[in-house]
Amino acid sequence: MPTYTALTTLTGEATARALGEALERIEPEPYGIGVFEVEDGSGIWEVGAYFTEPPDGIALEIMAAAFGAKSFLVSELPEVDWVAKVQRELHPVEAGRFFVYGSHDADKVPEGRIALQIEATMAFGTGHHGTTLGCLLAFDRMYDQGFRPVNVADIGAGTAVLAMAAARMLPGAQVIASDIDPVAVEVAKANVAINGLDGRIDCVEAAGFDHRRLRAAAPFDLVFANILKGPLVELAPAMAGHIASGGRVILSGLLVVQAEAVIAAYLATGFRLLDRNDLGEWSALVLERN
Repeated sequence: MPTYTALTTLTGEATARALGEALERIEPEPYGIGVFEVEDGSGIWEVGAYFTEPPDGIALEIMAAAFGAKSFLVSELPEVDWVAKVQRELHPVEAGRFFVYGSHDADKVPEGRIALQIEATMAFGTGHHGTTLGCLLAFDRMYDQGFRPVNVADIGAGTAVLAMAAARMLPGAQVIASDIDPVAVEVAKANVAINGLDGRIDCVEAAGFDHRRLRAAAPFDLVFANILKGPLVELAPAMAGHIASGGRVILSGLLVVQAEAVIAAYLATGFRLLDRNDLGEWSALVLERN
C-alpha cells in the first residue's frame, strides 16, 4: 500500500498544533499527524500528515494559507521494509566495555565484552546516536572510577539499552526503565527478555518520575535521562527530589549549544558538574547531587 506525506513548516507551537488538529478533518483522512519543533528553541515547527491515498492538494494549500504556513510538500514514499533496512545498515557499536549489536550481527560479538543485543523497531536507542553512545561511555568511565550504584533508573529509556548496561555491570542493583511511550515500553520489555535480564529490570510507562514504582524506589543512586533539553530542564527539581545525596545523573539528548542551559538548571537544584563529553554536535553530562 503506498504512503503519501504532506509536510509544512510554520512559526509558533500554538499555531502548529492548531494546524495539526485541523488536518484531522481533511478528506481523504490522514492516518497519522505529527507536530514537532524542528530544533529545540528554534520556534520553527513542522507539521506532517500521512495518507494511504493522494491528499487533496487544493485543500492543503488553502489550509496552509489559513494558518500562515508554507505550502505543503507532498511526496509518495516508496514501499520499504524499514526494520530490515535499519538492520542491514546499522553496524555494531563499541562504547568502552560495551558492545551493542542487532541479531543480524550476533556472530561478531567479541570475547570479553559486555554484549547488549538491541532490536530497535519503534523505539529510540541503538547506541549509534551520539547521545546514547555518550551515556554508555560516561557510565563506563564512572564504573572504572569505582562508582557502584545499587538503585538505578533509566528515564525515557527507549530500547532500555542504558538500563540493560547498568543491570549487566551491577548484578546486585535494582534497575527501573521508564518511558512515556507505551510502544517503547513494550520494545524495552522485549529487549530485556532477549538479553536474559527478565526479573532484573522493571519496565514501566511513566512521564518523568510519575509512577508509583519509581516513587517507591527513590532515592536513586544513578539516573540516566537521555531525552531532550526541554524535558531535562523541567525534570531538574524532580531529579533532585529523587536522587540520593552523592547520587549521580547522566544526561543527554541535548546539543552542545544547549548543554550550558541544562547544567545551569541542575546547578540551581543542588547538583555539581562532574563530567562533560561532547561527541560531534551532542553532549553528555554527569552531575552529582550535593
